[in-house]
Amino acid sequence: MGKKTVTVPSSRRTRLVIGVGVCVLASAAAVTAYAFQHRDPGVPAAKNSDAPQCRRITDAAPDSLGGLSRWDSDASGVAVWGDRAIVLRCGVTPPGLTHDPCFAVDGVDWVIDTKQSTHTRKVIVTYGRTPATQVVFDGGGRTDAALVELSRLVAPIRQASHCLDSA
Repeated sequence: MGKKTVTVPSSRRTRLVIGVGVCVLASAAAVTAYAFQHRDPGVPAAKNSDAPQCRRITDAAPDSLGGLSRWDSDASGVAVWGDRAIVLRCGVTPPGLTHDPCFAVDGVDWVIDTKQSTHTRKVIVTYGRTPATQVVFDGGGRTDAALVELSRLVAPIRQASHCLDSA
C-alpha cells in the first residue's frame, strides 16, 4: 500500500489562495477600523502625565464610566469616555489656594475650575495631590456615579493638603 497523492487542480488552488487572502485583508481592515474608531488622539497629555501614578490611573480606568464606553488615547495619562463626554487628564498642575468651590467625594478633594467651566461643561481638579488629575464633564448628568469611581482611581495618590476642613 503506497501513499496516495491528491493533486488539486491549479485553478482551484488559485481560488483557494485568493479566498484566504481576501479573508485576511478583510480581517485586517476590520481590526484597523475598530482601532481607529476607538482612539481619541485629540486630547493632549498634561505636563506631568509621565508620572507613574498617572500610568496606574489610566491603566486602571474602567472600560465604561457613567454609561459611556472608554476610548483609548495616544496621549499618556489620558482616558476618554463617550464622544469626549468625560475626559480624564492626569499630571496637570495642582491648584493652589483658591476661592473656587471645593467638594469631597470618598475622601478625595476636588475643586471646580470656574474659569474653564460653563453651564454645560464642568472642569474639576483634584486638590492636594501631586500629580493632580483633571476631569472634564462635557454635557449633563452622569457625574455623581462617575465621580465616585474616579475618586477611587486617584485616592492612592497621597493627599498633602485639603481644601475642606476634615473636622
